[in-house]
Amino acid sequence: MKVVCSKEKLVEGINIVQKAVSSKSTQQILEGILLIADSSLKLTGSDLEIGIECCIEADIMNEGSIVINSRMFGDIVRKLPDSEVLIEVIENDKVIIECDNSHFEIKGIEPHGYPSLPYVESDNSYCVLQNVLRDMIRQTIFSVSVDENRSILTGLLIESKDNNLILVGIDGFRMALRRKYSMKIDSEFRVIVPGKTMNEIVKILQQSETEMSIISSKNFIMFDIGNVKIISKLIDGEYLNYNTIIPDEFETKVVVNTKEMLYSLERASLISNEEKKFPVKLTIDDNKIIISSKTEIGAVREEVHVIDMNGERLDVGFNPRYLIDALKVIDDEKVTIVFSSDVGPCTLKPISSNNFSYMILPVRLKSEA
Repeated sequence: MKVVCSKEKLVEGINIVQKAVSSKSTQQILEGILLIADSSLKLTGSDLEIGIECCIEADIMNEGSIVINSRMFGDIVRKLPDSEVLIEVIENDKVIIECDNSHFEIKGIEPHGYPSLPYVESDNSYCVLQNVLRDMIRQTIFSVSVDENRSILTGLLIESKDNNLILVGIDGFRMALRRKYSMKIDSEFRVIVPGKTMNEIVKILQQSETEMSIISSKNFIMFDIGNVKIISKLIDGEYLNYNTIIPDEFETKVVVNTKEMLYSLERASLISNEEKKFPVKLTIDDNKIIISSKTEIGAVREEVHVIDMNGERLDVGFNPRYLIDALKVIDDEKVTIVFSSDVGPCTLKPISSNNFSYMILPVRLKSEA
């Protein structure tokens, strides 16, 4: 194997596939990146749960393949001069890396033991713009659970239904739902993708209107971004029926300025590092929301103007972080907040569409002496 490619393209490819490489594995080969030179230079990283393949342009002098330790390979290439990089495999799996006046010789790993990425049959597919999927993941991933005892909730639900792409994250205390309408649907599907996979995908996707494909089969899902393919195992099981979680009735409903509500909550949370122990109290009355909190180090009071209010006066407590996480990813200037009761969940919704829903369970307030 002998190839020449630009340092810039090589660094980009390494950065992408390293997201799937295990930093510490019982199999040494899985700590490496597989390089295959044929029509292009293909880099592959895998930890057996997620695999990422990236093809970059290169001058292929001799075809071949090799596995190189990911950390060492990445560190070397990033520190090379900004020029063309030669990668050559010689006898005994020795790898030569040259760039201008830099010359490295490192030990590679025979590639035949590297696990092949699974083939994903195109049973179900959906076309979406990169920037749309990137935003939808960013707007829901924070609600995915990290509790391995409820493994089904450690994944993000991706559903294609009625010409809509729907993403849902639930962690037992809150739910984030995003919906995007599109006519470019080949089939309907419902899969649960590990949160780890989605966290890596959102780092790879660009804020670009380039079209990409989501392809799912029984056990795997593939995100095809042209020169990059990300393949992941799916989580087996039945996801919660998110449609039954959102309350139909409300006690109090308000419309507020999204940023004003966000900034007030961020300030109110400053006096507490233990948000579960010291929730914020929301008092909704007389076309305003009073946000208050009293902790061991002090007290805070914020007042938010209500643009529109419907319903009864209400006192309710929340972990401020949950409200802040939702408000941060809402791009609408105004948002509707629906309170079911002082002990029931609240839901953040758009004023005139069904593009998103953020549901948050309240926290019981301690009675004041």
